[in-house]
Amino acid sequence: MAEIELAIDAHLPEWPSRRDWGVGVVGAGFIVRDCHLPSYRDAGFRVAAITSRTESRAREVAEARGVPRVHRTVEALLDDPEVEVVDVAVPPAEQPGVIRRILNHPRKVRGILAQKPLALSLAEARELVDACEAAGVVLQVNQNMRYDQSVRALRWLLDRRVLGDPVLATIEMRAIPHWMPWARDGRSLSTFIMSIHHLDTLRYWLGEPERVLASTRPDPRTTFPHVDGINLVILEYADGARASSWDDVWAGPAREGAAAELGVRWRFEGTEGLALGTIGWPAWPRREPSTIAYATRADEGKWRRPHWPQSWFPDAFAGPMAGLLRAIETGAPADISGRDNLNTIALCEAVLAAATEHRVVGFDEFHV
Repeated sequence: MAEIELAIDAHLPEWPSRRDWGVGVVGAGFIVRDCHLPSYRDAGFRVAAITSRTESRAREVAEARGVPRVHRTVEALLDDPEVEVVDVAVPPAEQPGVIRRILNHPRKVRGILAQKPLALSLAEARELVDACEAAGVVLQVNQNMRYDQSVRALRWLLDRRVLGDPVLATIEMRAIPHWMPWARDGRSLSTFIMSIHHLDTLRYWLGEPERVLASTRPDPRTTFPHVDGINLVILEYADGARASSWDDVWAGPAREGAAAELGVRWRFEGTEGLALGTIGWPAWPRREPSTIAYATRADEGKWRRPHWPQSWFPDAFAGPMAGLLRAIETGAPADISGRDNLNTIALCEAVLAAATEHRVVGFDEFHV
């Protein structure tokens, strides 16, 4: 039935009409080298220059990925006449300062792509959003799980009400992340680094919840002090829908010699159908495309299982940049705008409050 068959490009971004905007990159870590730059190259985006705190690292990445110019400082990169938008890819604690340097520079750029989390508190995130709006600079946030191919395909089905009214959505992660050194000693570990992906995805699918329930505990494997390693979250919606995110970064003693059973799975149940998915990320650096399977009452027992060659890492990283460039071209709000992303930060704050204060939190306490 044509009306419920996934469109051939439903899992892909909407592309800007121009792909030759000059992109300047701030940062030269793993995520830039192995995700941002390969995905931009494959999408046909033009990276004009790069800078990093460590110039030798920036030169190494530029040589490996074909970036034509390396600048010693953020200010030198902003002086480059070919840089029209800036991709900021630095640790969360450093990002607000870099964004302020961009906004305070005499030569203005058209847009900024910031990483998630936009900031480590709602108050600071709001300050950044207000500052970008006052400066007339488009701010997009790289919540790139929205561009995971299975996540995007499900949103296509939801927009067309193929699955009917939402009943229950779940995301279950059993995976062992590599915590970067900058993750230490912050007010949050999993919530603002891992769970933020799933919380933002649930917002993308279902909108804003009414109430938040959460429980966290430390991860036995992670030796530095932290409170939110393993996160269990339930979201309650005004229309009766429920959602949950089970974020397990322990996942059993696989690193300690036991057999491993790792993965990220999601499930969406509606009144007219059911969709199941997997996220290929835990297989990285091996590319493993995410998957979706869905069945509806109209299909009378048939499962539909579309396939695609793209994977979240690195292909989905082109999506947020595409959204930023489309917003600059059209004048419409960015699809993951800083203003919208404030409510993802607010949801992270609500999760921390629910877990640490042991209470049901009304999202309106934080909702922007």
